[in-house]
Amino acid sequence: MLGKPKWLNVIAFFVYAFMYIPIVVLVLYSFEQSRLAVHWTGFTLKWYQAVFSDAAIGNALLNSLIVASIAVFVAAIMGTLAAVGLSRFRFKGQKFFQGAIILPIIVPEIAMAVSALSLFVALGLNLSLATIIVSHIVFCTAYVALTVMGRLQGLDPRLEEAAQDLGASPIMAFCKVTLPLLMPGIVAGCLLAFVMSLDDFIITQFTAGVGATTLPLRIYSLVKFGVSPEINALSTLMLLGTASLTLIAELIRRRQPGNPSGL
Repeated sequence: MLGKPKWLNVIAFFVYAFMYIPIVVLVLYSFEQSRLAVHWTGFTLKWYQAVFSDAAIGNALLNSLIVASIAVFVAAIMGTLAAVGLSRFRFKGQKFFQGAIILPIIVPEIAMAVSALSLFVALGLNLSLATIIVSHIVFCTAYVALTVMGRLQGLDPRLEEAAQDLGASPIMAFCKVTLPLLMPGIVAGCLLAFVMSLDDFIITQFTAGVGATTLPLRIYSLVKFGVSPEINALSTLMLLGTASLTLIAELIRRRQPGNPSGL
């Protein structure tokens, strides 16, 4: 077998450097002692202390957690039911609905944001934390549904049929047999959806009302006055949190029985 050309390694190096050097610089300057953050003058943790003592950032983080938690909770129910219905039943227009379930992921966020805003205005609703939650439920449901549908493809439907042959009702067979087997996929989908909701800016910007400031919106308002070490520290904490959740979701997904990528 021919060896891999060395020039591919060079290209890969530049691609990864282009992607991750800005992140490394951001993390390093979050520990920079000088507020100017132009060149390295010394190590400090005071910017992280400033972040944790900022009440406005704390309120924004609380709003983000509220939005993400409620949106993911509702999306877990809706996405799981949608995945089961689309995977286990045959009906007219099934292919259409299978394609429609991924539209919130494919459609540009700006289009989703404008459409959500237009809907709320047409209904006469005041923009608030509730409108952000409703908007986030849409794309969170898509992430959960796609993850659960992938999990369902690796399950043997005869297990549920065997439970029904032994006297269990369809609902009991689903709750006792199928749902526990789907739980790793549901958890992985929920974690991914939580990360996406926590980091979302465009849809949140269009659907947020007065006082409904989430963490990404708070960071954006601070950046208007220039990039400071506090912003670097806050961004580093968000990066660490979202990367951890994504890693956990991927580990759960890889450990699902029947998943070839987990071998």
